[in-house]
Amino acid sequence: MALNLAKAGHEVVGHDVVPGAAEGLATQGVTPASDLSAVAEHAEFIILMLPDTPQVEEVLMAPGGLLERLRPEQMVIDMSTISPIATRKMAEALAVRGVMMLDAPVSGGVAGARGAKLSIMVGGEEAGFARAQPILQAMGTKVVHVGAVGNGQTVKLCNQLVCAINIQGMCEAIALARASGLDPTVAREVLMGGSANSWMLENLGPMVLAKDDSAGFRIDLKLKDLRLANDLAFQNGVPLPGTALVTSLYLEARAHGEGGNGNQALFRVYDRMTAQDR
Repeated sequence: MALNLAKAGHEVVGHDVVPGAAEGLATQGVTPASDLSAVAEHAEFIILMLPDTPQVEEVLMAPGGLLERLRPEQMVIDMSTISPIATRKMAEALAVRGVMMLDAPVSGGVAGARGAKLSIMVGGEEAGFARAQPILQAMGTKVVHVGAVGNGQTVKLCNQLVCAINIQGMCEAIALARASGLDPTVAREVLMGGSANSWMLENLGPMVLAKDDSAGFRIDLKLKDLRLANDLAFQNGVPLPGTALVTSLYLEARAHGEGGNGNQALFRVYDRMTAQDR
């Protein structure tokens, strides 16, 4: 994402707490920064992409964080997937200092990030969305304003529960086809030709068939997103039985040490239940 901003002609300064993580980008138009102050000193837009709510809160709100450093003409764009409620609280704190915040989580995975083809769902003021358009369009092909700050996170959580349940359905279908003596590769081809087709079946289906658990989007991150979706549902009094079930299955996967595997590795749960892992 940082590289695509640089390719679009933006001057980009990048910081990561992992030593050396940004060093490889130095020859490709991204200037590494040693700390947050170096990022915040001159940037018009401060873009965050972090694992979970506590990390975003630390970067923005902790003593010595960005809240103490930012000026009214600057804007924070949080592209992490975190709690909508926490997002609104941080946006309110920034607004007191005259700093606008957008929440702009993304969908599209590693391939979407590399190809600047992310889907970006943006919450925040209309004027801020318009101002950030050149930045966001450098990273994604579908950039949609979904209303007030925090709404971007809410749409992303809806996205994640659909993705998780879709992966579950794919794994169940392949497990049933295999146990019934069918060639699961042929079964997938048939399913792709009808209304059962999906992005997951097309893109992660081959990995499930090959028993490839390579991490694009890790199970640990999927569980984080499902936790946030379940929390939001509880707060709003909305039952999500399908989400609750697939969350339990992902917890089973993590209990077997698979938290670092790709989220398509849910197939291993079905392998265990059908004795395919023996």
